[in-house]
Amino acid sequence: MANRIQFKLDFDQDPKEYLEAKIEKLKEFRIISQSLDARGAPRGKKPLYHFIVDYIIEGEEFETQSEKLETDKKFTKKPIIVGAGPAGLFAALRFADYGVQTIVIERGDEATKRMLSISKYWKKGILNTESNVCFGEGGAGLFSDGKLITRVKSPFIKYVMNTFVRFGAPEEVAYMSNPHLGSNKIRKIITEISKSLLSQGHEFFYNQKVIELIYEDNKVIGVKLGDGTELFSEHVILATGHSAADIYHHLNERQVAMKAKDFAVGVRIEHPRVSIDFLQHGKYADSEHLGAARYRLSYHHKETDKGTYSFCMCPGGYVLSSGTETDGIVVNGMSNYARNSRWSNSALVVTVKNGIDFDANKDVLAGLDFQHNIEKKAFEISQKEADGRMLPAMTVGEFLAGKLNSSPLPKTSSPSGVFKTDISKIFPNFIIEHLKRALKQFDKSIPGFSSDEALLIAPETRTSAPITLMRDKLSFESVSHGNLYPCGEGAGHAGGITSAAVDGIKVVEAILKNN
Repeated sequence: MANRIQFKLDFDQDPKEYLEAKIEKLKEFRIISQSLDARGAPRGKKPLYHFIVDYIIEGEEFETQSEKLETDKKFTKKPIIVGAGPAGLFAALRFADYGVQTIVIERGDEATKRMLSISKYWKKGILNTESNVCFGEGGAGLFSDGKLITRVKSPFIKYVMNTFVRFGAPEEVAYMSNPHLGSNKIRKIITEISKSLLSQGHEFFYNQKVIELIYEDNKVIGVKLGDGTELFSEHVILATGHSAADIYHHLNERQVAMKAKDFAVGVRIEHPRVSIDFLQHGKYADSEHLGAARYRLSYHHKETDKGTYSFCMCPGGYVLSSGTETDGIVVNGMSNYARNSRWSNSALVVTVKNGIDFDANKDVLAGLDFQHNIEKKAFEISQKEADGRMLPAMTVGEFLAGKLNSSPLPKTSSPSGVFKTDISKIFPNFIIEHLKRALKQFDKSIPGFSSDEALLIAPETRTSAPITLMRDKLSFESVSHGNLYPCGEGAGHAGGITSAAVDGIKVVEAILKNN
């Protein structure tokens, strides 16, 4: 039986040395949770790590926990999973835990091969609309930061973290308060997950796009692929991600129940990493024990009841061009595991509300049009003023002043490059006004944040799906069409790698227990 202890240490203290000095006959310990408190660092106060640790002394043993899962449910046809992002892959893994084989269909390439087409897009502007930063094995999260931070509460979170560790993630992923894998590590882990599933008899269809679902009355009985292949199942899990606009249109045409939801749109803000490290960690910024600094900022404007907030912060990362359509530009951020690039970036986004900023009463997909119009404007400006590949950008100082100056832009991490332009031309006025208000407030929260060395790169539009595919709360089945299980971020039921993975597991549990 393990004993549990909580304690705080200076950021550069060794927990092993602390425990050995404190506990007689210490045999072994396991870190359950580790979180950093660096709020006082800019004022010279030493950052602290908060620990929760389980330990045993000589003569004791840790309990071994094994989960043996069984189901009485019989499948005449393999469940079909559309999409091999976190939601889809963890749905397949959970089925595998119960000994159930699946068919996984992915419109893009394998994780190890996606970089070939992505590099062409970044360097030459040649977009593969089916295999890119958003589409392909691993989903959009493969080229973000491998961030596993989530605000959802679920007993399956620990399962997700332990599964990543089982397939090659560092042990710290299981206990750090803000774990991340980095885009370089998560690619290898996703590949190992797929290899494991293949070895257990699961089928994978890569570079195969589901062009339509096959219906019988108000039930989905299968899927049709781009090459004409038809696959049939009594359970179709739809985990296509938030950028699969073609799927949304198909579902809407077939009157699959969905509703518009609010989302957020804005820019990427990029600073030199040394600046953010100093602003957040003060004189301790160079310590190897702290790494690249993070921040989280938000501002609520009472008059409009809109929020402006940082999102998907990538310390020591890169700003990426991540569009999925040939006539649009979209930006996103990523970091590798070491978080050691010379820049740090984050999305700064403004809430976009149904009924105020777009009207879904006439068209439930109006939010998609709102996103695409911004992306198209960015592309048209890039075509006119640059090469159609480079990303629109201006400094924070220029943005707040409302005009460009003659100085060259700061260097950027983006492999596509940036060009100077007035990014306010890309967005509706309310986005610009809320960003300006927020930047002024953020500079009060972190003095120096809105400096001239900070770069704004546009546009960040794919923060979340603009619709929710409606499903039953218990069965997780579509409320309009039987056998269809909307799942993950693209269905409007998750927001990030961990929550999408958890949603995939929850869908499988519902299928096994409630159907």
